[in-house]
Amino acid sequence: MGTVFKSPSEMKDSVGKHLGYSDWMEVTQETIDQFAQATRDHQWIHVDPEKAKNGPFGATIAHGYLTLSLVSSFLFQIVQVQGIAMGINYGVNKVRFPAPVPVGSKLRGGAELVEVEEIKGQYQAVVRVTVEIEGGKRPACVVDTVSRYVPA
Repeated sequence: MGTVFKSPSEMKDSVGKHLGYSDWMEVTQETIDQFAQATRDHQWIHVDPEKAKNGPFGATIAHGYLTLSLVSSFLFQIVQVQGIAMGINYGVNKVRFPAPVPVGSKLRGGAELVEVEEIKGQYQAVVRVTVEIEGGKRPACVVDTVSRYVPA
């Protein structure tokens, strides 16, 4: 666990700070295929290893939205907010995919608390998650997530 806040109001003191990293996880062809099945996105750069060998990336790559969907699990490993009745995924402000994720890559998320504000008795937090590729020069994804926390 990266950072534990005893209450959502405690988060205000950590704006601008790095909150930690998730564990590394491998992106397998099975994971890519399952995501393709769930989203009906069967583009060959994702699901056809033979054709992808001769494609622009030399192998299949994860869907950008697959990489984005992993952010939720990374956040659960990095940040814990206690003293809440519930947390709500409110959305994202900005998403970028600077680098492709070749099959077999290992990814992890790192998080920085960008902003916290109180809105109608709830706390809204913007956390910038950078999804790193092990050994990569550029991140796979950078996203500003927006969460709302309802105090208990």
